[in-house]
Amino acid sequence: MVVDVAPLLRGEIRKIDIDYMLSPEQLDGVEFEDARVSGTLTDNSGYMRLCLKAELVYHGECARCLAPVDGVFSLDFERTVTTEGTIDEDKLEELADEYVVLCGNELDVDEPLREELLLGFPLRLLCSEDCEGLCPKCGKPKREGDCGCVFKEIDPRLAVLKNFFDKDQDEK
Repeated sequence: MVVDVAPLLRGEIRKIDIDYMLSPEQLDGVEFEDARVSGTLTDNSGYMRLCLKAELVYHGECARCLAPVDGVFSLDFERTVTTEGTIDEDKLEELADEYVVLCGNELDVDEPLREELLLGFPLRLLCSEDCEGLCPKCGKPKREGDCGCVFKEIDPRLAVLKNFFDKDQDEK
């Protein structure tokens, strides 16, 4: 969304309310709905402050057990607005987490907000923090209970010793 800040710069108003839907970039394995973005752009006697809250509804699958996961990712996005040329390019790249740049009378908030949504979104989705995942033998989700698989396996290199101990017990 491009916000026209001319009334704010002229001093006609002190605050611009922002409320719109943002289409986020898609990630592999996750489906996003449009993000609801709301907030304000305020003039604070000499500097402007952009405060936004984005709520992104997502659908995916658990990284451990492959169960469907649905949720809402919330992000608070706050930046100080600066005009072009106020801060040199090298310094602006260092301070990208603190500033957005005003081009003329227009402020484009979509690109930095999309970037922040992607950087802040979890790398792995989980159905619950204590998800135990799948049984490595049969693939049954562990949350559904014990599958009965035996996990004590004898190292095949030492299997010969088992026969040795069985002979000792037979002789007694």
